[in-house]
Amino acid sequence: MTEVKKEEIDIDSLPARKQRKHKYRIRMEEYLATYSNILICEFDNVGSRQVQAVRIALRGKGIVLMGKNTIMRKVLRDQAEAGNTKVAALLPHVRGNIGFIFTNEDLAETRKMIEAEKIPAAAKTGQFAPVNVYIPAGPTGLDPGNTGFFQALNINTKIQRGAIEILNQVWLVHKGERVTSSATALLTKLGIKPFFYGIVVAKVYENGSVYAANILDMSESELMNRFFAGVRHVAALSLNLGIPNLASLPHIVANTFKKLVAISLETDYTFEESKVFKDYLANPDAFKSAAPAGGGGGAGAPAPEPEPEPEEEESEEEADFDLFG
Repeated sequence: MTEVKKEEIDIDSLPARKQRKHKYRIRMEEYLATYSNILICEFDNVGSRQVQAVRIALRGKGIVLMGKNTIMRKVLRDQAEAGNTKVAALLPHVRGNIGFIFTNEDLAETRKMIEAEKIPAAAKTGQFAPVNVYIPAGPTGLDPGNTGFFQALNINTKIQRGAIEILNQVWLVHKGERVTSSATALLTKLGIKPFFYGIVVAKVYENGSVYAANILDMSESELMNRFFAGVRHVAALSLNLGIPNLASLPHIVANTFKKLVAISLETDYTFEESKVFKDYLANPDAFKSAAPAGGGGGAGAPAPEPEPEPEEEESEEEADFDLFG
C-alpha cells in the first residue's frame, strides 16, 4: 500500500513512457472493478478506422481497451494477488493480437454490434483464407486479350459479346488454406475482394468464467437441454460408482423405495406407502372398476374404440370415390 502511494506521488517526475504505463494500469484496474463482463477479441487485419467505428457504436455501452500483452498480464496478476482472484482466468487468453471490450450490457447484442463492423479486403499471397473463395461462372468484363491468362490457370472460357466469359465455377482457395499467387493475380485482375475483416469475439469472460463466444448463439432452451443432459450423465456415473450427490440422490431414494416395496410385498410387513400395492395385488378387480370413474381407460373402454376406426376409413373411401369417381 505504501509503494502505491509513493508511485502516485512521483508520477509527474517519471519519464513519459512510464507515465503512460501507469495511466494505462489505472484505467485497466478501474475497468476490472467496474465491469463484470469482458469480451476477449482478436484484432487481426483490423484497421484503426474499424476500431474507431466500434468505439462509436459501443459509446455508453462498452469500452475498448488494447495494449501490450505484457502490461495486461502484469495488471491481471497483480489484481489476482490483491484479492480479485476471478481475473486470473483471463491470463491464459492474453496472447496474440487481442484486446478487451468491457461491458455490463447484454453480451449477445454487444457481440453483434462489434462483429457488424466489417470491411472487404483483397486476398494476399500466403495468407490463410478465412472463407472459401470461388469465381462464379459468367462474364468477367475482360477483353479477349486476357485469354492466355485464363488458359495458364486451366480455366475454360469463351468470347461472348467482345468479353471473356467463364464457363464453369472455379474454386480458387478453400477455407483454412493458403492463398496462392495465381489465385491472388486472378482475383486482382477481376477486381474481387473476397475477404471481410473485422473484430472477432473469441472468448467471453463473465463474472469469473471464460467460455467460447459461440455459446452466445445458443438459445435458452438449448442451454437447458445441454445442462440436463450433463446432469443425467453425472447421475448415471454416480449411481454406477455408488457416489451420492445432488444429481444421484433422487435416483437413490427412488431405487431404495422400490426395494422396500418389493420386500414388503414378499413379507407380512406393511408400511403406509406399500399398502396400496398390496391392496392392488389382493383385489385387482377393484382397481379396474375404479379406473373408468377416474378418467382412465378401463377394461370396457377398448371395446367401442375399434368401431369408429373402420367408420372413419369408410367415410374417407366414400369421399375419395365422390371426388374422383
